[in-house]
Amino acid sequence: MPIRLEHVFLYPIDWPQISHHVRFVRAGGCCEHCGRPHGQKVFHLGDGRWWDRSRRCWRNGKGRRTRRPNENILLEGRWTPVVLACAHLNHDPSDSALDQLAALCQRCHMIHDGPEHRRRRWMNAHYRRALGDLFHGPYPLLGADWIGPTPISMLDDSRSLYANF
Repeated sequence: MPIRLEHVFLYPIDWPQISHHVRFVRAGGCCEHCGRPHGQKVFHLGDGRWWDRSRRCWRNGKGRRTRRPNENILLEGRWTPVVLACAHLNHDPSDSALDQLAALCQRCHMIHDGPEHRRRRWMNAHYRRALGDLFHGPYPLLGADWIGPTPISMLDDSRSLYANF
């Protein structure tokens, strides 16, 4: 998974070597949570069950053997290429300790990061609401007529200060 440019400084210089070691040396090219192989197309049903070609059996989302599906797999199944990524288990990109890294496929990586993504989305929305309430809130509607919008002269914006010169 490519690293965003604004986050590159969080990773160590030797991150490509660390990532390669975790994904292909330690994990052997398979997801450490479900066992899906890197670089191959996997037939799956969308609910986590997938066909393990090498062992000729169905597996669930945690990599354990499961029963053959009863539904029509030709209608509900689809092929997806598997790409392993080196995931930070503690969500801290500056922590590159090998016990805090795992080789995960796209599905397992998104399941692992889901709670953290929801937490960050809630925090961003909370901050936006708090700023909107602070600067553009419904104060005049609640009887505080003396609170008005901030005058332009009080804004700390260098472009507006030097626009007349």
